[in-house]
Amino acid sequence: MHVAFFLLLGGALTRVLIRHSGEPRIPWIIALSGVLALLYVFGPPLGARATPRRLAGLALVVAVWVVLVLLAPSFAWCAVPLFYAGLRTLPTRAALVLAALLTVLVVAAQLELAGRFDADRLLAPPAVAAIATAVFLHMERQTDRQRVLIGDLIRTRRELAATERRAGMLAERQRLSMEIHDTLAQSLSSQQMLLQAADRIWETDGTLARSHVRTAESVTERGLAEARRFVRDLAPADLAEAEAADGGLEEALRALAERESGAGTSVRFHAEGAPGALPDRVRYALLRIAQGGLANVREHSGATTAALTLTSLDDQVVLDIADDGRGFDPERLATRSSAGGPDLRGHGLPAIRARARQLGGTLTVESAPGHGTVLSVSVPLTAPAPSSPPESP
Repeated sequence: MHVAFFLLLGGALTRVLIRHSGEPRIPWIIALSGVLALLYVFGPPLGARATPRRLAGLALVVAVWVVLVLLAPSFAWCAVPLFYAGLRTLPTRAALVLAALLTVLVVAAQLELAGRFDADRLLAPPAVAAIATAVFLHMERQTDRQRVLIGDLIRTRRELAATERRAGMLAERQRLSMEIHDTLAQSLSSQQMLLQAADRIWETDGTLARSHVRTAESVTERGLAEARRFVRDLAPADLAEAEAADGGLEEALRALAERESGAGTSVRFHAEGAPGALPDRVRYALLRIAQGGLANVREHSGATTAALTLTSLDDQVVLDIADDGRGFDPERLATRSSAGGPDLRGHGLPAIRARARQLGGTLTVESAPGHGTVLSVSVPLTAPAPSSPPESP
């Protein structure tokens, strides 16, 4: 529209200079054309939302243009850019009034140029003005609708981001609760059991009591290492130490079995097949599952022996934890868990099930009262992406 304005202004001035070069009004026309161009360029920006300064600028430009049209009707078609500037600057009703006045002036100027009555010159400007107004108002409505849609999209994205942040926070809280259960809580529970056992036999069997205290000290040391690493990067100390010794998951599980042996329970570890290069999240989760399972054996089963078995197949890896303890009824456990009751085996089984599900795997519990328990976790090596954020190694 700016380019069109100066083309129309220049064309009208050229036409007047060619056809009326010797007339006394020419200097006024040249001067007013220059003033109009300067006002259009250096005045308040036209086509922006109304402010007192912009309204005054638009009024001054229109006034100079009206004088030019009265001096030379050839300048009438400069009304088209001014028409759009008024539509964009003024409220709709005021803009329509201005458009009507500009159209009347254009019709009068065209009839004067014709020198006679011409139906085309009478009807064409109003038709052009009506079409231009309809197009402009339609574009404005489309723009407003698009602005609303963009605002809705931005709000939706913000709400989605907030929802994802809340979901991430909840998943992180669940993960941290499992981390604390599998590390600090288990360590403290072991210390409590060992110290209680030492206190009961301190007077009758000092040697065994001191052995329990030394074992509790070892457990404390291990728990302290876990706590420090938990604060630092949440990676299991067993796995980090095993990897440093090039032992991987098998060595970490073997060290775990040796550490859990004692205080009336013997834990054996056995590996079948070559596990290969397991993903970090799989190795990490399997170690935590083993810790949680053996903690359940120690605290709830009353078992004297337990077996920890890692089986590596072509398409999956299986971790089994078996004990010869008192066992329980899995159906009763499932019923009470679905009803929101406490877990008969503590917090460990829900944590194990959640970890297995995050890896795309399954947890199988086989048990019966008086016949021990077998926990079996099967994890596919081509597991789909976890449904919640993966646990950091």
